[in-house]
Amino acid sequence: MTKLKRTGISRLDHPEAPQQAQQLVGKSLSQKALRTLRRDRMTMIALGYIFVLTVVSLLAPFITDSIMRIDPNEPVPADKFTPPLTNGYILGADDIGRDQLARLLHAGGVSMGIGFFGAFFSLSIGLVLGMAAGYFGGIVDDILNWLVTTLDSIPSLFLLIMVAALFSFNAQSLVLTVTLISWTGTLRLIRGQTFSIRAKDYVIAAQAMGASSRRILFQHILPNLVSITVVQLALGIAALILAESGLSYLGLGVQPPQATWGNMLTKSLQFFRHGPHLIIFPIMMISATVLCFYIVGDGIRDAFDPTLQQ
Repeated sequence: MTKLKRTGISRLDHPEAPQQAQQLVGKSLSQKALRTLRRDRMTMIALGYIFVLTVVSLLAPFITDSIMRIDPNEPVPADKFTPPLTNGYILGADDIGRDQLARLLHAGGVSMGIGFFGAFFSLSIGLVLGMAAGYFGGIVDDILNWLVTTLDSIPSLFLLIMVAALFSFNAQSLVLTVTLISWTGTLRLIRGQTFSIRAKDYVIAAQAMGASSRRILFQHILPNLVSITVVQLALGIAALILAESGLSYLGLGVQPPQATWGNMLTKSLQFFRHGPHLIIFPIMMISATVLCFYIVGDGIRDAFDPTLQQ
């Protein structure tokens, strides 16, 4: 007989048993989710596309300088509107003779960077404040709710227009501006999830055993927010890539000569008859990238949904 049996205490009554059981359940759910993701061909294809695009975008300066030996911002007026696969231009040349492929590679780095960093910083703010509002409640929740309500009462587009009227956007300032105005939706979502998790038996048991708020937040609540956080990140990146394109159409996005998919598309609209390839390729990049992020977000959500796993 073990010491636990001699003292009349079962293994389930041991103080560390609920935490160990929770870790085993969490590990099992994570393993099932990863196995489900690996079997989802559409999600894996989308992840592969995003991975390749990210690597190529990061290596764009090296590719254009060392491999293609092309300056994406150097115009060649004699080659303007050159169609694809002509005179050494794989995707053609734009209205002043710049290589379309080289500019798309550099523009991908800027557009993807705006999406990644903007979504990451916005998600970080919303996650931290949402957990605080949902767990502590009371005056903390009231103050954050007032702040969210105040910011949401002002249209985001109106705020962007005001900022653009005062400052000329580049990639860094656009990321900062979008981060400061787009975290409220994440806060609402995380706050609701934290409220729900806070009422679970294992959280109540941890509180009764004297666990600190920091321990409960980071060891019991945060791990249960991972799936919804990753989904929000994927959807946020897609939304910001679309937002940058929309702002460029309004003339409020990243300003030339810094290329993005959005401002390349906007500028080329006036040259539809002379160079339709100038419109087709930026549209393809924006559409395919946004679609893949939505597919990844949907796949992750389904993988971590216990009802679908059953």
